[in-house]
Amino acid sequence: MDLNDSTSLAELMSRYVSTETGFGVPKDGWRICLAHEFKEKRKPFQAKDVSLSNMIEHVSLGVRYLRWWYRKTQIEKKAPFIDMFRALPLRQIYGAPLGGIGGGSITRGWRGDFCRWQLNPGMYHYKTVIANQFTVCLRRCGQTVYQQVLSTERPPTLQGWNWGYCGEYAFYHALYPRAWTVYHLPGQNVTLTCRQVSPVIPHDYKDSSLPVAVFVWDIENKNDYALDVSIMFTMVNGSGHKDDKSGGHWNEPFHLEKDRESVSGVLLHHQMPVNPYTLCIAAREKVIPTEELRKDKRRSDDSVGRERTRPGLYFVFCVRQSSARGCRFTFILCWFILLTFCLNVRWRYTHYYGTKGDAAPSLSHYALTHYSKWEESIDEWQRPILQDGSLPAWYKSALFNELYFVVDGGTVWVELPEDADISGGLRPEDGGLPAQPEVVKDYGRFAYLEGQEYRMYNTYDVHFYASFALIMLWPKLALSVQYDIAGSVVQHDPTERLNLMNGRYSPVKTRGVVPHDIGDPDDEPWVRANAYMIHDTADWKDLNLKFVLQVYRDYYLTQDEQYLKDMWPICQTVMETELKFDKDGDGLIENSGYADQTYDGWKVTGPSAYCGGLWLASVCMMCKMARVLNCESVYQRYRDILERGRAAFDKLLWNGKYYNYDSSGQSMSNSVMSDQCAGHWFLRASGLGDDDYQVAFPKEKICSALKSVFDLNVMSFSDGQMGAVNGMRPEGVPDRSSVQSDEVWVGVVYGLAATMIHEGMIEEGMRTAEGCYRAVWERMGMAFQTPEAYCEKGIYRSLAYMRPLSIWAMQLALNNRPNHDEYLTTGEKHSMNNV
Repeated sequence: MDLNDSTSLAELMSRYVSTETGFGVPKDGWRICLAHEFKEKRKPFQAKDVSLSNMIEHVSLGVRYLRWWYRKTQIEKKAPFIDMFRALPLRQIYGAPLGGIGGGSITRGWRGDFCRWQLNPGMYHYKTVIANQFTVCLRRCGQTVYQQVLSTERPPTLQGWNWGYCGEYAFYHALYPRAWTVYHLPGQNVTLTCRQVSPVIPHDYKDSSLPVAVFVWDIENKNDYALDVSIMFTMVNGSGHKDDKSGGHWNEPFHLEKDRESVSGVLLHHQMPVNPYTLCIAAREKVIPTEELRKDKRRSDDSVGRERTRPGLYFVFCVRQSSARGCRFTFILCWFILLTFCLNVRWRYTHYYGTKGDAAPSLSHYALTHYSKWEESIDEWQRPILQDGSLPAWYKSALFNELYFVVDGGTVWVELPEDADISGGLRPEDGGLPAQPEVVKDYGRFAYLEGQEYRMYNTYDVHFYASFALIMLWPKLALSVQYDIAGSVVQHDPTERLNLMNGRYSPVKTRGVVPHDIGDPDDEPWVRANAYMIHDTADWKDLNLKFVLQVYRDYYLTQDEQYLKDMWPICQTVMETELKFDKDGDGLIENSGYADQTYDGWKVTGPSAYCGGLWLASVCMMCKMARVLNCESVYQRYRDILERGRAAFDKLLWNGKYYNYDSSGQSMSNSVMSDQCAGHWFLRASGLGDDDYQVAFPKEKICSALKSVFDLNVMSFSDGQMGAVNGMRPEGVPDRSSVQSDEVWVGVVYGLAATMIHEGMIEEGMRTAEGCYRAVWERMGMAFQTPEAYCEKGIYRSLAYMRPLSIWAMQLALNNRPNHDEYLTTGEKHSMNNV
């Protein structure tokens, strides 16, 4: 099933010269030698990459965007939520992020650099802080025999440090939420294994919220004599931002002993006008004076104590042990961000550690004494999948490592204020929601960005795909998002705002319509007000349908009856909105222009495979929910719509092999769309699609359509090595009629693969998804920044994107395989049921 696991691993590890395998490093995951250089260098999508025909067609949009961009950047002095002129360049350096969910994040790259910072909610700073390092020192009989900064860099600063570790003697291995770096010390017969652990644990809503990570260093001394081993951790008070040089920051040492365990460390208080934060580094072992290591004139004891520091000062923290054969060091890194833009909003973790930001010593101690339990929980969760011999190694790596975005997606997880009302003003007796639904009250509010470059919270058409990770692993957070969206459906904001796509002014929010998103963290933070994207949501028909599909899917997977009852009137509201577009009365809604939000750059006329399929699936869901809730009249109404809609769908779109892109009859209307079975995918994921509910999409037609997609969009595109292109012509060439049709969307490909697996096409589904993983993680160097899209050659778009979390839809489909339980022991079955 693999394209060639051993060949790919050999390429990434080809420059590794040591034979050391490290301490406790697992077999599965993403592994790369620190000396590796990616051959393929890609550039971000820019205006110059638009074809002349598309440029002419969208010239008005370009002018509107330029005016808006200028006002935003030059007058308001804010960052655009999408910046087409300053796209992120590709840096092939990132590793697994540190910390739990929704309290900020820090990314440590695969070469060991601290290089991506989100210490201001939703706002990223991409800067490698070169002084943030681990350094090792070996001493024998009181004499230093080896000292090395564990970095391959040779920076022009800090010349007194011994830089330039040879990367050919080290490798990085990631299996999120853990990562290992193995350093063999040349000529010393000593190997160091650094394991980083973050408390990202399915179905855990306490520890998973903690902004903390643990570095566990295992030292293997294979000499026949003892060595004194010291590991030093240096950390700048700041993130490399220009504010670091403003001064006024201060450091504070601490020591905490509790339950016969002690932790010592330092608090690095960073003063900022908005959202000041405190970094904390700590360790179990006693602090060793830095004089015992090779001194550098740039290191200063002024960094210790409750005194204001000079700009740029950092703290040096060192632990030492004598090692005859081996030893272990444990460091803690945590942080606390004080939210100042909205005083009544609190991080989720403050529920356990208070809001004053003074709990770092307690959190460090807690991490020190609990990280072993975290790892036990992680092992129990991952073991059934890792031990499933029917699954290829690349898939196991992709499944867990793509979860990085749950933490590193600008994620915020906050408590619900006591006086909050998320209902939108409409109470249950009037067809609305409770002011404070229990799940939101108990588990808080959750939001993540569409992407680090597309800075909009909970972009709903993309969350449709990504939500599988949440509903399978943190279902309470998935339901919380649904309640937030449901409360916004009944709201109406008549404020006129320019729609960039079509140039019309329209209300910010239309009643009865699901919003595109819930705000930009640099504009109107979602926790302060429901601020909507500058699309008129009334134009986007697929958002309402995706809401209905997720409601039943979530009920099916959680069996939360109260949730279904609460959402039922909202589902009826949005479906009534949709029925206005059934202009012919044939049970099928019509599209015009750019009529769905997901493929908003791909023109469509009349009923389409994508929106039409979502519509039929939504009608199926309404029938099923009506039956569950004993609403027979509603069931009969939607059953009639389903019968008429299916007939119209087949008549207008089925061509004998697959569903046409749209029903316009124009030159490109018979293009093969990779996502044409999205509606059927959700039916299958919700336990439907057979018996009475097969009427929407007959199995033989679905299988024929999927085979066409596999043959054309997958195997006829780039020799089957890059996943599925969005649009393909029947003659086997990509559809280049729009800027999106010839792109590969990683998250869509994972959803397509899941659909294939549901239909028993397991080999085809795996081959389809594998192409994306190989391209992104092994050839393009985009680990831990999976993009929204890439073209066959040269171009990518929107790094670090939400949609690829849809790979967990593949796992759901695999869990539903016939005879799947034969692969699992009793204990593993229990664990998989929890997943």
